Amino acid sequence: MSSLSLETGRQIGLLVNRNGRIEFIMVGDRHRIHLPDFGRLRAGKGRFRGLRMIHTHLSEGGIDRDDLVDLFRLRLDMVASISVGNSGDPENLFIAHLLPEPDSREPWVILGPYQTSRIPISFLEMIQSIEEEFARKTPPIPVDAVSGRGIVINVTTGPGRSAEESLDELEVLASTAGVKVVERVIQKREKVDPRYVLGRGKLEEIVLLGMQHDAEILIFDRDITPLQARTIGEMTDMKVVDRTQVILDIFARQAKSVDGKLQVELAQLKYRLPRLGQRDDALSRLTGGIGGRGPGETKLEISRRRARDRIARIEKKLNKLASRRRNRRKLRQRSGTPVIALVGYTNSGKSTLLNALTKSKADVEDRPFVTLDPLSRQMMLPSGRRAVLIDTVGFIKDLPKDLLAAFRATLEEAGESDLMLNVVDAHAASSEERVRCVEELLMDLDYHRVPQLTLWNKCDLLDAEQTARTISNSNGVMISALDPSTLEPLLESIERILEELGLFRN
Repeated sequence: MSSLSLETGRQIGLLVNRNGRIEFIMVGDRHRIHLPDFGRLRAGKGRFRGLRMIHTHLSEGGIDRDDLVDLFRLRLDMVASISVGNSGDPENLFIAHLLPEPDSREPWVILGPYQTSRIPISFLEMIQSIEEEFARKTPPIPVDAVSGRGIVINVTTGPGRSAEESLDELEVLASTAGVKVVERVIQKREKVDPRYVLGRGKLEEIVLLGMQHDAEILIFDRDITPLQARTIGEMTDMKVVDRTQVILDIFARQAKSVDGKLQVELAQLKYRLPRLGQRDDALSRLTGGIGGRGPGETKLEISRRRARDRIARIEKKLNKLASRRRNRRKLRQRSGTPVIALVGYTNSGKSTLLNALTKSKADVEDRPFVTLDPLSRQMMLPSGRRAVLIDTVGFIKDLPKDLLAAFRATLEEAGESDLMLNVVDAHAASSEERVRCVEELLMDLDYHRVPQLTLWNKCDLLDAEQTARTISNSNGVMISALDPSTLEPLLESIERILEELGLFRN
């Protein structure tokens, strides 16, 4: 190997199984050797692949970063590098293997240099003992395990604080979607890499982090293109998703009504339609047959046509359902009962407030998007008059446009209300930014003309300084949905506004 490597000016490598049989022979260039695609992991998490890599190095030095990435990502038994001398003879031998309990952040150990004629290690004994140790220290998988372990990634061109807050939110979204977040990564760049989103070196670090934490999913805090998803997936051998996919997954889990399920499916189809270009060679085969004119359609074209047909059918069904809702709203308007809509950022406490004001028992959980479908309940005002209170889907920063468009019919309940209560989590670090986000989304929906009252919820969690600052910076009402004493002044304010709008019949 050494003499051939010197003669050709290329690295030469072998993949050897535990019986000593050579499975693959690889030839690289002067600086790097490329491993073949030989499938998934051999077995359970505590086991290695059953292959060791031995290859030549034309430059001085031992195990390099590429060797360590391959060792970790592919769970090789061992990586060995042989430095080639000027005469073509093998000189020093270096060996690296993984550690079951690393003493530092580096989950491997590098041994050597050794002379190739004197290697003081029994490979089979060493790898068997290491694998047994890994198996003992791999915790059992619980029955109620989440659907995956992931790393959340933010690539920012702005301030670091906003990146941290955005990543906090993404972590909550990922957890709601059933992913256990095991690591967070933030990289600040002048501009986003068009191919890898972040730098290639940073991506290699993430590969190591993924292997170290047994992560399977990379979740990016931005929309990524099909090309970026494909190149990152090929390099990391991990599933790659973006913020929009996480939100769509949560909506798909939470949708219960016919309306909600159709709206989620519509948003998913619109998201996936341009990504049907991610195809393999099999999709280029023609499927024309008897009675077909010309060569027929490709499988890709058929997939797109079917998706567009399904989108058209769903939109037709949603229009019918929207028509029924309009008829119900007309009946409410004839009765003269004012309609009040709860809007706001997700997880701001809207459902808890609905329960408190209407004595209802709607589902309440400390996670985003618990409410997808509008929920209407009657509310008693201080004078004894009644109003209808409607809980709507929560908003979020960078809400997918297709999802917002799909839920336009549902959000019509808010747009045609007489008064909107913008519920804000006053305890959230970015509460003012969330207020702006909701206002911008309402502007996009053309619902900003509806009278609004801002409610600073969870004021019981604020200290005196935070309370004073919130009051000085806003014209809203301070409340706690869990404290009835703060709700009486709110009801009085609501009734006064409705009277000023002339919405009560004498």
